[in-house]
Parts: sequence; C-alpha cells; structure tokens
Amino acid sequence: MTAALKVAGLVKQYRQARALDGVDLEVNQGEFFGLLGPNGAGKTTLINILAGLAQATEGSAEVMGFDVVRDYAQSRRALGVVPQELVYDPFFTAREVLRVQSGYFGIRRNDDWIEHVLHNLGLTPHADKNMRTLSGGMKRRVLVAQALVHKPPVIVLDEPTAGVDVDLRQTLWQFIRSLNQEGHTVVLTTHYLEEAETLCERIAMLKQGRLVALDSTRNLLSRRHEHQAQLKLDGEPPVSLGLRHGQGGCWLFGFQEYAELETLLAGLRTAGVKVFEMQLLEPDLEDVFTEIIQSA
Repeated sequence: MTAALKVAGLVKQYRQARALDGVDLEVNQGEFFGLLGPNGAGKTTLINILAGLAQATEGSAEVMGFDVVRDYAQSRRALGVVPQELVYDPFFTAREVLRVQSGYFGIRRNDDWIEHVLHNLGLTPHADKNMRTLSGGMKRRVLVAQALVHKPPVIVLDEPTAGVDVDLRQTLWQFIRSLNQEGHTVVLTTHYLEEAETLCERIAMLKQGRLVALDSTRNLLSRRHEHQAQLKLDGEPPVSLGLRHGQGGCWLFGFQEYAELETLLAGLRTAGVKVFEMQLLEPDLEDVFTEIIQSA
C-alpha cells in the first residue's frame, strides 16, 4: 500500500542553520501519527515542505505517492493542513471562507459537506458572522474547517489546540477521531503530550532537524525503566534518602526495583517521618519525551 506520507533524506538548509538534517520517515494510510519535538526541532519546516510552502535543499517528499514538487497539484489536493498561525480573511463570513477555499480545489456545490463540517466543529451558530468578529477559538475552528473542506485523505494538525479552551479540544478531537476511523490519515504536532499519548498510535520525535525516536506509543512508554512513587509526609525527609519535591507539597522517589521502596520506608521510620499517603505513578509520554530529547 502507498504510504500516506513519505520523506527520504530530507534536508532543509537556511544559510547557516540546518532545519532538517536527513530525515527519513513514512506514515501509513489510516494512522493517527504524532510528530513531536521541542521548539526549533524542524516540525513546521517538515510540514511546510509537504504542503509545498517550502522547498527541500535535498531529498524527496511524497503525499499519497505524489511527489510534492513534480506532482504539486495532486499532492496538495491530498493534504489538508491546519497551521499554527491564525491567518484569515477579515472580509468574509465563516461559510463564505469555506466556499472560497473549496473553489481553490475546483470544488463546487459542496454545501452539504460544508454544513457537516460547520456542525461538527460547533460553528453553525457563527457561520454567517464576519471572520473579524469571531473569537480566537472560533477562528481556529474555521482554520480546521478550511483544511477539511476538500476532504483530503491526509490531515496535518500543527499545534491545533494551542491556547484554546477545553470545549474546542473536545469538539475537535471527537470530529478528527471520527474522520480517522473513516480512513483519513492524521498527523499531529502538539506540545500537549497527553493529547499525543491518548490519540497517536505511533510517534516520531525530532531534535535539531534529526529524527531521534520513531516507535509505537506503547513501546516508547515501555522504554522508561524508572518507576516513581509520590508520597505525602508529615515532615522533611533526610536528603540522603534521595526524595525530591513534587507538586502539592508531595515528595517524589525514583526507583528501579521495588525493594528500594522498603529501604526508603525504613529510612523514613528511622528519621521519624510518617508517611500519610503513597501512590505509584505510571510513566507518561512527557517523562519519555524529556528523557529521549535530553539524551539525544
């Protein structure tokens, strides 16, 4: 089966800065895929190359088998991108924006699909309002609708929930999940790692333009061998026991073997520090991400 996205040996050089440094990556059709990395890692540059907004210095990129340079029209039609920036035309209503966007792809008389997208993104009550009168969250919903108006098989969401309320996140993910279940490929970049952990089947991590991790979410989580215990104590523990401050006045203890907990509890008893509560914490994607990026 043709890959939804494929990049090979991708390099992007900006004078003295190399934004991408030989990235090889394939995203399968129907995947919900996460593309993670710190600021400046090259995520947006990669998306811009796939969307035809930037040209690679070296290497190739394909969308649904169409080369983004040689087969620009076909690759662009196969891709829907939700950008980070709130870019909009202040002279149109939300519904007019979607009709204009449809026209860019030669699509006419698709009002049923436009109404479907408006409804599922909670935009119907605001569809005939001028774009400049909408709130930031509503404008972002329109950006999502614009990316979906031509029914692309591949959807790229670049920080789609940055700075938006919980209601939009829930509405957006419910709709995007339904599209993914219908067969659309979804690629997500986000700094909300709990979203990536919940939604994405596989995850790639970039650092300084290089691919430093690529695996299933489950396998990435299993790579972190250290366990953590969170404790509420009635006093200050001795420094020698290796506890560190956590949130809400709690203390955190990292350990490899459960026998280390026995040693910790014995040390606390000897120091006269009582344990009010202890909870074992499962590793999350944020822990794994921090560990991989720091060691790469």
